[in-house]
Amino acid sequence: MPALKLTEFLGTITWLGVVPDRLTPEITTNPCRELFLGFAGPEGSVHAGENRPSCSRVVGLYPQKGTEIRNVRQLSVVCQSELQEIAKRMGVDRIDPAWLGATIVLAGIPDFSHIPPSSRLQGPDGATLVVDMQNRPCHFPGRTIEDSHPGAGKKFKAAAKELRGVTAWVECPGVLKLGQALRLFAPDQRQWTA
Repeated sequence: MPALKLTEFLGTITWLGVVPDRLTPEITTNPCRELFLGFAGPEGSVHAGENRPSCSRVVGLYPQKGTEIRNVRQLSVVCQSELQEIAKRMGVDRIDPAWLGATIVLAGIPDFSHIPPSSRLQGPDGATLVVDMQNRPCHFPGRTIEDSHPGAGKKFKAAAKELRGVTAWVECPGVLKLGQALRLFAPDQRQWTA
């Protein structure tokens, strides 16, 4: 029996983007129509690379910030309906995925930010992403949102709690395009209840 089972859920790609650099304190993504994925992640993205320096997210494991570790945060995948909920909580009309440094926006997978770690999202050509874990809201998008919606940026972290999507890394290279559907495979195991 396979360790990963195909679920009934398909996520339609409604938006794609690449973060080209980190020259500003804001985090913004350039939209694109297709995304070329290699083992190091999205081509042209500042988040690409097989390895990365450790950061505050893993300080419990690596107290020395900057320790070289495997890059399991090559992509930021968010859900269209969850972006709409964040906007509603913030009292704004919409959240542009570019403001979040998002790589992919999907529609059609319910409770997306809570899909299990090690789930796979697979495109038509076999391009496969492995879900690392739920992404936590940080203050960088708030700065960018503040530029478009004065007073709203400081609401982002609280509004995006549990709705920030997931981080992922490339298991099998390929190309993703707008409008394609990604199949969701989930680990075939019971939920951990420590």
